[in-house]
Amino acid sequence: MRALIKPMLLPRRLFLLAVGIAIVAWAILTLDWSWLPTYVANGLLLEGLWTTTYMLVLSWAMGLFLAIWLGLAQAAGPWYVALPAKGFCSMIRGTPLLLQLWFLYYGLGSLFPQFPWIRESWAWAYLREAWPYGLLALTMSFAGYEGEVMRGALLGVPKGQLEAARAYGMPRLTILRRIWLPQAIRRVLPTLGGETVLQLKSTPLIATITVLDLYQVSLQIRQDTFIIYEPLLLLAVLYMFYTGLIVLAFRFIERQVPAKLG
Repeated sequence: MRALIKPMLLPRRLFLLAVGIAIVAWAILTLDWSWLPTYVANGLLLEGLWTTTYMLVLSWAMGLFLAIWLGLAQAAGPWYVALPAKGFCSMIRGTPLLLQLWFLYYGLGSLFPQFPWIRESWAWAYLREAWPYGLLALTMSFAGYEGEVMRGALLGVPKGQLEAARAYGMPRLTILRRIWLPQAIRRVLPTLGGETVLQLKSTPLIATITVLDLYQVSLQIRQDTFIIYEPLLLLAVLYMFYTGLIVLAFRFIERQVPAKLG
């Protein structure tokens, strides 16, 4: 904990902290926040916070899981496995997330009602909602970008260590679990932290398909109250808070993981 707090006590950071506190105090004392208790009491703001949180966490976890396999497929798989993985990553990285989101929701989502066997199944309760398409789009986007990062990290692990493990008779799964993957994860931790922040900043796009996240809540408040700046300022503060938590979490993880593994 001291290692996390000590860098924040540098003079320049204390100055920036003081400036930030002054700006927050000015905003609290001079701007109109009379609408805030209403939207906290009716649960709309909390619902937006919850939606943004679980969309970020779930898409991050599922996207990272897929990214590991996409990276493995490109780094060590046969060509008929590596080629589709490379194609998926290239497609995701080459097209805007908003286009992917709309393609899934307005394209794929509009096809499902045409099939009675889908409308009558248990899955229809979810497929008729907007959030599964938003979650799928965010997951695919994160997996596509991190798949390329994992590919580079896996290829960056010294081959001599892998060959030595094979010489000792280690099974491939054991080599992956104990040597190859831990070192690759350690290499991508700084990049992974930045990509997680970018994933957080991508979540407002799901508001375009009517998912009630933080950004959609701010739009609703602006439409109801005709107050423009205060909801946007609150939105910015909340995203900065999330970003700070992500940065601190990854710095803590980087300090806990040894610099050299295996």
